[in-house]
Amino acid sequence: MQTVLLGRTLAVAATATVLATALAAATVHAAPVPTPSGRAAAEAAAAAQATAHTDKVLVIGIDGVVLDRLKAANAPRLKGLMSQGLTARSTLYASPMAATSSGPGWSTIATGVWPDKHGVKDNSFTGKNYTAYPDFLTRIENADPSLNTYAAADWEPLTSSDAGGPVFSAKVDKRLGLKGDRDGYGTEDPKIATAAAAELRDQDPDASFVYFGQVDGAGHSYGAASQQYLDAIARVDALVGQVLDAVEQRPTYAQENWKVLVTTDHGHTDPGGHGGSTIQERGTFVLAKGPGIPAGSVRDDVKLVDVAAIALDQVHLGTTAVDGLPLSAADSDAFDTLRPVLKTRVDETGIGATVKGYTHTPPAGWSVDNSKMGTGGVTEWAGWAFATDEFWSQSQRDQWRELNVRSRDVFAVADSDEWDDKTHTGSYDSTLVTPKWAVTGGTSATLRFRTHYRHEAGQSAQVLVSYNGGTPTVVKSYTADAVARAEALTLQVPAGATDVQVRFRYAGTNNWFWTVDDVTLS
Repeated sequence: MQTVLLGRTLAVAATATVLATALAAATVHAAPVPTPSGRAAAEAAAAAQATAHTDKVLVIGIDGVVLDRLKAANAPRLKGLMSQGLTARSTLYASPMAATSSGPGWSTIATGVWPDKHGVKDNSFTGKNYTAYPDFLTRIENADPSLNTYAAADWEPLTSSDAGGPVFSAKVDKRLGLKGDRDGYGTEDPKIATAAAAELRDQDPDASFVYFGQVDGAGHSYGAASQQYLDAIARVDALVGQVLDAVEQRPTYAQENWKVLVTTDHGHTDPGGHGGSTIQERGTFVLAKGPGIPAGSVRDDVKLVDVAAIALDQVHLGTTAVDGLPLSAADSDAFDTLRPVLKTRVDETGIGATVKGYTHTPPAGWSVDNSKMGTGGVTEWAGWAFATDEFWSQSQRDQWRELNVRSRDVFAVADSDEWDDKTHTGSYDSTLVTPKWAVTGGTSATLRFRTHYRHEAGQSAQVLVSYNGGTPTVVKSYTADAVARAEALTLQVPAGATDVQVRFRYAGTNNWFWTVDDVTLS
């Protein structure tokens, strides 16, 4: 059975003829009548519409793809996107935030927020909060109904109310939903490609989402290490090519700026399966091609939530309501400058021997005070360190390290739990110190940072500030878990102060951990 949803109404097409007719039908938008007070704004928006609508976005979702296996497959169209644009590898959360399953994965991609907001933890969709955090196509419709939106998928929850969905709401102008085969998918993907190609070539969608599912089916049936998995990637690559060709065949293509994104919802283990916390299961990626994206570029600071933000930004809508960032967002985080000097493991034998992911060398202007730190312990975590998620989270899985989703690229981490796994004397007591930042006395300033803190009795985590080199005073103490949080602390700058310095002091032994990232003062 094939389900087509058009113009926010549902129709069931029992034959291919009916489906083709429905797909060719044009969506008619009812133009809102501007109020007198809003007429000038409406006229200005209409005047700008001709140029604004030349920017279009296509998001292609391929279920359950391991990036390294994609690189090993016969996939010239996907590899072409990589050589012509951006490749960004990243990692997901794990339980208890959410399983590495399709429900949370596609919800994160579509809504642009992490599971602690959209509420989907597994494929039951229990707890979903799409009302507060809708998909990016619905956000586009809410902000500008004149824009045309389209979604096509052969996993039912994405575009229909079956099985806990829809992820993409009924506000989307046109939705195509086919019933996929969870044992293989292959028969429905070509139908999705043919319908999407016709829509993209012959109609006028401004923002689209197209999903292919058979790679995940091959992963479950044969494993990510199998030839069948590579063959499924190759088949989907041809379908991606069919869709991309349709975009380029548009009569108005030369007057349009298309941004094309390709992403996946989770990875797969070599034997097959996902849902857990291994790097293979948590592995995701974003490929992007379009104006302003350097050919062959690689980034480490792009995350799955950014897909929605990039799509919204491409059609000139704001991104402040989502966790994600557009590609144009500046990366001013000092910790990210450390990636070239990251090192491989010393004592942490559970981490891959070739993974470069930690250093004790602070960025320029920063320092670490270990004068109260014990000696010995696990080398990697002897005082504040700077690490990546793929390194730190694998030091010991399933202890909430995977939940540090709001940090990007390199972040600072103090981990007394892991440090304690090797003989040491004394206790863990380390302080991360910022540069001195200029302030104006008698005003207020805002200290912002991203943090992930797991609490236990016997440890302490404090934020301290000092002005003009004076005695540091505590402005924040953590006494409970602060999971993947964005902090904003207001500082009252005393009269006469000209500079401020911030300290992050963590103390404990065989307790838990504290991460800090993207520290700014404004």
